[in-house]
Amino acid sequence: MSRNEFICDCNIIHQEAVEKTLQKMPDGDIFNKLAEFFKILGDTTRAKILYALDQNEMCVCDIANVLGMSKSSISHQLGTLRRMGIVKCRKEGKEVYYMLDDDHVKGLFELGIEHIEHKK
Repeated sequence: MSRNEFICDCNIIHQEAVEKTLQKMPDGDIFNKLAEFFKILGDTTRAKILYALDQNEMCVCDIANVLGMSKSSISHQLGTLRRMGIVKCRKEGKEVYYMLDDDHVKGLFELGIEHIEHKK
């Protein structure tokens, strides 16, 4: 198949499809936030952190041990993930435990892994 086979060569506007899509189209702010969300997930270290937190809630020391990185590096990444609402934390005495923020994040992350494994 040549690339040209995937180019639409018609001049027909399917008005019903266009109008239906435009009616449901979120405003630009939603797309900006969505793009930022996926950009944050698009970092290998952060993806590994999310994988670890998908398995268990963990403290910075545990995550650093799993990833073979410094606590400082992990803390920096967790701060970014927390500000974006992707992870949350709870304090127990002097320890702070991190976890995925909610089932939406968990489901999205797991669905991404499933998709990648399916395409192998």
